[in-house]
Amino acid sequence: MPEGKTMKAIELHAPGGLDHLRLVDRPDPGAPGAGQIRVRLHASSLNYHDYGVVTGSAPSADRRIPMSDGAGIIEAVGDGVTQFKPGDRVVSCFFPTWLDGPPTVSDFSSVPGDGVDGYAREVAVCSEHAFTLAPRDYTHEQAATLTTAGLTAWRALVVNGKLKAGDVVLVLGTGGVSIFALQIARAMGATVIVTSSSDQKLERARSLGADITINYRQTPDWGKRVYEMCGGADHVIEVGGPGTLPQSIAAVRVNGHIALIGVLTGKAGDVPTAFLMAKQARLQGLIVGSRREQMEFVRAIEAIKLVPVVDRSFDLPQIADAFRMQESNAHFGKICLSF
Repeated sequence: MPEGKTMKAIELHAPGGLDHLRLVDRPDPGAPGAGQIRVRLHASSLNYHDYGVVTGSAPSADRRIPMSDGAGIIEAVGDGVTQFKPGDRVVSCFFPTWLDGPPTVSDFSSVPGDGVDGYAREVAVCSEHAFTLAPRDYTHEQAATLTTAGLTAWRALVVNGKLKAGDVVLVLGTGGVSIFALQIARAMGATVIVTSSSDQKLERARSLGADITINYRQTPDWGKRVYEMCGGADHVIEVGGPGTLPQSIAAVRVNGHIALIGVLTGKAGDVPTAFLMAKQARLQGLIVGSRREQMEFVRAIEAIKLVPVVDRSFDLPQIADAFRMQESNAHFGKICLSF
């Protein structure tokens, strides 16, 4: 790249907060080295992990470039790169160093947008293992939704849960992971139950194939309701954490599976362990997935023709407004950044 060339990027200034996000010029990273790729980024998508970083509740380095999700086009490849070629459309990996097999990481030190710079920028040069091919015919915004939310739902249901046709899946809420779980479960022949406090969002969930919807404000004992209706859910997509986990345990089938994905209601709380033991249910925590699992998910997307639900896209300089929309819980599915 010519000397002095720059790119646009978003920096998060310590101690964090939406007012501490800055659009800046940074030096262009230049040509890729051996084993590296140069990606022209065009989109990202918002996750609650990113929200924790930008608000400062998950502290990161001063002037960190946020955003774990990134999608774009390869401009150049370094020596020894065989998986990609210039012009390929690609999407980032949440854990660039977890390539295959069982989990190998338990922190966010290698996660883009947290432990290292993320994808709220125009260009990235990184290891070829930091990306996979994006699904054919996806827009960049659609592809960017896969890194965190999409892969999390896939791993919860298919990799860990061994989802099969005829299973009952309980999905909490209508955010990114939950809507992906609804779509994956329906495509694979499962019955899907969705909870929300919004009748309008529940109506939209039904339009995507939800079989049963429950307004949890109108039915606060929704876990018991699920169990009475169908003998319990085979899989529960638990994104709330301690505030909803007792109800999820009430809702799960004997010998069922609860995927503990989020902690939207807090990081700690009381768990009815005796009830969980009596259900003989499996409670499994998970954080996204491996690069290999992402590649398998992309193949599945192309087979079942899954189309992500993108509520709204914001331009990169509007990143604070995008997070304020997320903060309001007004969205259904994913919020994206386009640049």
